[in-house]
Amino acid sequence: MFLFTSLQAAPQSDYYTREEIPLPPGEVMEIGSIALMPDKQVAVTTRRGDLWICSGAYGDDLSKVTWKKFAQNLHEPLGMFWKDGALWLTQRPEVTRIKDSDNDGLADTFETICSDWGIKGDYHEYTFGSTPDKNGDIWLVLCLTGSFTADSDWRGWCLRVTPDGKMIPTCSGIRSPGGIGFNADGDTFYTDNQGVWNGSSSLKWLKPGSFQGNPSGNKFAKLANLPAPPEVDDKSRILKERTKHPEFIPPAVIFPHGKVGQSPTGIACDQTGGKFGPWEKQLLVGEQTHSQVQRVCLEKVNGLYQGAVFHFLENFEAGLIPVRLDQETGTLFVGGSNRGWASRGSKPFTFERVRWTGKTPFEIQTMTANRDGFTLNFTGPVDPATAADPKSYAMDAFTYIYQAEYGSPEVDQANPQITAATVSPDKKSVRLKIDGLVRGHVHHLSSKGVRSLDGDALWHPDAWYTLNEIPK
Repeated sequence: MFLFTSLQAAPQSDYYTREEIPLPPGEVMEIGSIALMPDKQVAVTTRRGDLWICSGAYGDDLSKVTWKKFAQNLHEPLGMFWKDGALWLTQRPEVTRIKDSDNDGLADTFETICSDWGIKGDYHEYTFGSTPDKNGDIWLVLCLTGSFTADSDWRGWCLRVTPDGKMIPTCSGIRSPGGIGFNADGDTFYTDNQGVWNGSSSLKWLKPGSFQGNPSGNKFAKLANLPAPPEVDDKSRILKERTKHPEFIPPAVIFPHGKVGQSPTGIACDQTGGKFGPWEKQLLVGEQTHSQVQRVCLEKVNGLYQGAVFHFLENFEAGLIPVRLDQETGTLFVGGSNRGWASRGSKPFTFERVRWTGKTPFEIQTMTANRDGFTLNFTGPVDPATAADPKSYAMDAFTYIYQAEYGSPEVDQANPQITAATVSPDKKSVRLKIDGLVRGHVHHLSSKGVRSLDGDALWHPDAWYTLNEIPK
């Protein structure tokens, strides 16, 4: 048996440079959305309804940043992008196209594209909007009223808005979203928060026609003559209910509460070609309560998405809401607020950028499922002596009660046994043979005993893999 000594992890600054972008003096900048514009300008909206344009956010000297207020009196925009000379915003009650028609630097044209859903003034009736998909459609996820009931039309649903303003009801079963985005294949995902019918927060796949798990908004299917979403049983398990109801798509990746944050938010897919590190096609997910960015690698098994979440970046100055990755430069912009929910960090709101230093951390790059275990791919060669020892790893597994009560404890605990660890010839991957995998469970892997060829410990040794399906 190996006796492993504790190694001091390298600081985040060795790998990623996090910098605060100066904000307009005296303004309350609780940032809700970020859009990348031509000429390296960056637009942001605030939860109080202002739209600002920042110049200099990419510069080497951030003291030279300047701001221009472009619009005001908006209704808490939580989604924005630049397209065809205009900014497109998802506000609580509508999707809006905003232009500066006379080129004086101020918005003067406000066009309602779609407003076919309801609001009643409830604090929690957020509407999060995506960038356009390959068809030009904007995907929206609508939070429930008070995060518990559906008192306004289409609350608890995912809707699509076409470029000509048509609204298409797309998925039911949503509770309290925190962000929405696409993977590299163009499939749509959103983050949902722990609560009723959600044992823990998670990343969910918005497969058109699917039910996402919360039945509160089921009644709105009749507004569009859609088939009624399933009526599920309380005090059950997701695996049991989705086996009975094929339209029930389980969470792709569950974020265990308190262990992997508490309030996941914005989603960005790394398609930078290595400009942000070795995470190509992985999702970067914001976290409000813990002021972090998590990293998710996905795969599709038996027609369902599943995968692992890893800790990644932390120490942001407030709770993160939007995350936007510039694919050309590899610059990650994040913003946020602590209003409504306390968060780590020293400030009530923040706007920051993150860049890769070029130094690669020793990490589990991907974790993929096999019929009898998992394969770990690393960012660098492993030390064969430690990586081939099953005692370098530990695993536990659990799930949640699927229930109408708020959240759930971890239940149905299992202890899968790692019986073998085989290192690949290039020393960059390890195949773990495991007895006792449990379909439908979160599998927590700790790899604290693994060392790199240079003797380094993993920067983040823990992974949480949601095993919706075991490969055949």
